[in-house]
Amino acid sequence: MNATELLKKLQTHLGQVVMGKPEQTKLALTCLCARGHLLLEDVPGVGKTTLAEALARSFALSFARVQFTADLLPSDILGSQVFLQQQGTFEFRPGPIFHQLLLADELNRAPPRTQSALLEAMAQQQVSLDGATRPLPQPFVVVATQNPLDLSGTYPLPDSQLDRFLMRLSLGHLDPAIEAELLVTRRQDPLKTLAPVATANDLLSLQAAADQVTLSKDVADYAVRVAQETRGHSDIERGVSTRAVLSLVAAARAWALWDDRTFVTPGDVRAVLKAVLSHRLVLKTSMQGAFSREEAAHLVDELSRRVPAPR
Repeated sequence: MNATELLKKLQTHLGQVVMGKPEQTKLALTCLCARGHLLLEDVPGVGKTTLAEALARSFALSFARVQFTADLLPSDILGSQVFLQQQGTFEFRPGPIFHQLLLADELNRAPPRTQSALLEAMAQQQVSLDGATRPLPQPFVVVATQNPLDLSGTYPLPDSQLDRFLMRLSLGHLDPAIEAELLVTRRQDPLKTLAPVATANDLLSLQAAADQVTLSKDVADYAVRVAQETRGHSDIERGVSTRAVLSLVAAARAWALWDDRTFVTPGDVRAVLKAVLSHRLVLKTSMQGAFSREEAAHLVDELSRRVPAPR
């Protein structure tokens, strides 16, 4: 089974538990293939946590869930030194971050100090603690869920934290017909019977295949021109960084795998633009809230139409 066949099989498999969301599951799988971390932002109860756990089960990844709350400490995520009285020594007890897929549930309910505990792990695949640097298992993915900032008890994610997420997705409510079907057919949690269809090594192979997808100079220039448009737009306080452009190209390479191609097209770049760039924009009109999220997505659409794509 080649990369394209495996990805389509995984998308169908995820559709058993995340019904009616083929585009979002396709983008989520693309994010993992691009070695990225995923931010799922939406109101409670639309399937964010279910998608995260389904991704872990589909690839048979070791999985841990951390419920972020106002009293959560960094050591609750990273681990800590425990004194063994009989031996008279300290022993490091690893925290839940030492799993292949970490679900940071309701990430923005924890204060910034606790949120920042994830930064080094997400950027460098390692944890530095008590004078020692410990590598994380491979592959390593953080899938975080976030409630809209207009809900009570939430903190805005710092820009440095947002920039570590390759994509931000919103699942949205189900189509009424699919929601009615769900009420009739679903009698138990589908995650309980969801079996793996791939392995962690398969995910590493997909990531390696995405790395081999070539990028022409014309398409690279196109991605840079889109980024430059965000830096000079009158409604944008701060445009995207060079890291964002690298993330955009990585996601486009992974998207090309869906069509069994070994090269990136402008269409691949456009397909992932909103998911990769919109959460990295800081707008002049509104610094936070639902308006900012929607407006950023509209701006990315506008910019992609303004910049001519190469033939």
